[in-house]
Amino acid sequence: MASNDDPSKTPHNDSFIGNLTGYLDTRIDIVRLEVQQKVKDIFIGTVHGATLAVLGLLALVFVSIFAGLALNHVLNSSFWGFGIVAGVYVLLLVLVLIGLDKSAFQGLADKLFKDTIYKSDKRQA
Repeated sequence: MASNDDPSKTPHNDSFIGNLTGYLDTRIDIVRLEVQQKVKDIFIGTVHGATLAVLGLLALVFVSIFAGLALNHVLNSSFWGFGIVAGVYVLLLVLVLIGLDKSAFQGLADKLFKDTIYKSDKRQA
């Protein structure tokens, strides 16, 4: 049985515990908001990147069709223009497959994501 005269139950201790729990609740809310903001930023970046990729692919397709038709007109042929455009893409594919490996992209990823955690952390240490 605990009595009301317990020395550990002083108003100072209750105030300290209340402040500590309030601080922890606030820190948890801040972490939740930071995670929510990061998820939102990732979503926006993904949607933006996907939109750019689709529009870029459409532009590449139509420019390739235009180039094939223009070469067909210049060469007075119905298929050589498209063959030349396809050959350029096959040549690019071979160059990428033979000439580049993952280490070439590793350097790019290192530059893009260098210290992003520390740059986005707005808290003072």
